[in-house]
Amino acid sequence: MTSMIRRPQLFVPVILLVILLVYPLAASDTKYQQSVLILCFLFAIMASGWNLISGLAGYVSLGHSVYLGIGMYTGAILGKAWGVDPMYLAPLGAAMAAIVAIGIGAIVLRTRSHAFVIITIAVLLSFQLLAANLKQLTGGSEGIIVQAPSWAAEFGNLPYYYIFLAILVLTVTLSAFVMSSRLGAGLVAIRNDEGKAGSIGINTTVYKVTAYALSAIPFGAAGAVYGQYLSFVNPLGAFAILTSVYLVLAALIGGRGTLWGPVIGGFVVAIANEMATNASGGISARVLIMGIVLILTVMFLPAGLLPTLSAVAARRRSRGAAVKFIDQTAIADSSSEVDTSVIAARSQHRSGSGDAILEVRDLVKTFGGVNAVDGVSLTVQRGSITGLIGPNGSGKTTLFNCMTGTFSPTSGRVLLDGRDITGEKVWTRAHDGLGRTFQITRLFKSMTVLDNLVAPLDRTSAGQMVAGRYSGEEVERAREVLTFMGLQEFEKQNTAALSFGQQKLVELAQVLMLRPSIILLDEPASGINPTLIDKLAAVIRKLNEAGTTVLIVEHNIPLVLGLCDTVNVLAGGQILVSGTPQEIRNDPRVIEAYLGPDHMLEVPNA
Repeated sequence: MTSMIRRPQLFVPVILLVILLVYPLAASDTKYQQSVLILCFLFAIMASGWNLISGLAGYVSLGHSVYLGIGMYTGAILGKAWGVDPMYLAPLGAAMAAIVAIGIGAIVLRTRSHAFVIITIAVLLSFQLLAANLKQLTGGSEGIIVQAPSWAAEFGNLPYYYIFLAILVLTVTLSAFVMSSRLGAGLVAIRNDEGKAGSIGINTTVYKVTAYALSAIPFGAAGAVYGQYLSFVNPLGAFAILTSVYLVLAALIGGRGTLWGPVIGGFVVAIANEMATNASGGISARVLIMGIVLILTVMFLPAGLLPTLSAVAARRRSRGAAVKFIDQTAIADSSSEVDTSVIAARSQHRSGSGDAILEVRDLVKTFGGVNAVDGVSLTVQRGSITGLIGPNGSGKTTLFNCMTGTFSPTSGRVLLDGRDITGEKVWTRAHDGLGRTFQITRLFKSMTVLDNLVAPLDRTSAGQMVAGRYSGEEVERAREVLTFMGLQEFEKQNTAALSFGQQKLVELAQVLMLRPSIILLDEPASGINPTLIDKLAAVIRKLNEAGTTVLIVEHNIPLVLGLCDTVNVLAGGQILVSGTPQEIRNDPRVIEAYLGPDHMLEVPNA
C-alpha cells in the first residue's frame, strides 16, 4: 500500500474506481446520474480504443465509430435470431469488429495523412448506406427494435452501469498492455517515422493492422451493450459521424498517446455534451458548443490536458534541481572496455555465395524520365570497408535506397549473400542482416536514447509483439552497445536534446542492435563536430574487425580514403571508376569529374 501511495499513477485510478463502484449503491435517486456516467464510460471506452491506432501509431481516424455500429448491429441481429439479450453478445460484437477491422485496415492503412482520414469517413458512411439498404438483415432505415433486458425493472440501468464500467476497465487494461509491449514501442516508432521504423526491422504493415484491429475491439463490445441500452438500432444512430468527432475530441482534450488522457477526455466531453444538450436542447447548438471546445483545445491545449499538466509539474520539479549539462562534443572513449561480441555481425554466409556479401546488377532508378541511377553494377566484398563517393546529385543516396528497399528499382537486381532481395520489404532486409543509417538522422525524437535502442526487431513474430518493451536481453545489450559507442551517460536523455553528431552515433548504435552483417552508412561524418570524426572512424574500424562489412557514402574524402579497402566513384548515375584508395587518388578521371583538375587527394596517415 505504501508503494502504491508513492506512485499516484496507480493509487489515484484505484481510488476513483472504488468510488465509481460504490457510488450507485451508496447514493439515492441516481438514475439520471447513472445515465450520464454510462455516457462517460462509453466515450472513455471509444476514446481509449481510438488511441491505440491514432494516438500511438499516429493514424487519425475520423470514422472509427463504424465499429460501434458494427457491434450494435451484431448484438441486435444475433440477439433477435437467437433470443438472447444483446449485451451477452458483447464478446461476439468485439470479435466481429476486429475481423472487419483487419479487412478494412489491410486496405486503408496503405494510405497516410489526409487521405487516410478521408477514407475512414468514407468507410463509416458506406456502412451507414449498407445498413439502410440491407432491409432483410438490418431492418433498413426503420432499424431494429431490441428487446428489453431480462432483469427486474427495479434494477433500472444499474446493470448497464457496471457492464460499461467493466468494459472500460478492460479497455484501459488492454491499452496499458499494448503501451508496455514491443508492439506499443513499434507503434510509437511508426508515429515518429514510419520509414525509419521499417529500416530497423519493424514490420509496419503487421503492426498497423494489429493496432487497428485491437482498437476496434472495445467499440464492438460496447456497441453490443449500447444497442440494447438504447433499445433501438438504426443506420443513422449506429454509424453517426458526430460520434466519431466526439471521441476524437475526447482523446485530444485528455491527451492522445497517453493511457489516462482519453479516459479523462471521455468524461469531459460526455459531461460537456450533456450540459450543452440541457442548455440548448438542439443538436445544432450542441455541435456549435463542442466545435468551440475543439478550437479552444487546439489553440490552448494542443498536447492535451494530461501532457500539459505533466509538463508543468516537471518544470516545477526541475526548478530546484541541478540541470545536467549536455556536452555537445563529449563522447566517452570506452569502446575498449566492451567485449566486441556485443557488436559482432550475425553469420550470413551461404554456400555458393562466394566472397560477395552485397551485389547490385545493372540497377536503374528513374524519376520522371531522369535516370538517377543508370545501370550501376557494384560488388561489396565480405569483411571489407567499401567506399562510394561522387558529387552531389550523382545518385549515391538513391542507390542506397534501392539497396535497402526504400525505393523499388526501375530495373536491375539487388543480391544479399547471393540471394535476390530486389522485391523484399525494407524490414525483411533488416532481418536478413542489411542495416543502414541516414544522411539526416532519423531517430525517434519522442523517445529516450535507450528506447531508441530497444525498438529494433530482428524478426517479426507474435511473441515479440506481446513481449514487454524492456523484456529479455534487449536492455542489457542496449546498454553494452551504448557503452561501446561511448554514449552510456545519455541513455535516459531524450534524443532531441543531443547534438547532431551524438545523434549520428545513436543511430549507428540503433542499427547495431540488429547485429547486421553489412551496414550502409550514408554520410556519417556530414554535419558533425570535427572532434567526433576520429571517434567515428575508430568505431567503424572496430565494427569491421568484429566481422561487419561496411559500405560508406561520404564527402569527407580523407576519411573515405583512410578507411576503405575499395572505393567506387559515382558520377551521373553511373560507376565512373573503382579501385584502391591509391588508384582513386591518382586517377585523372576522378580528379577532373569529381574534384576538378586543380585538386589532388591525399591519403591520411593511418
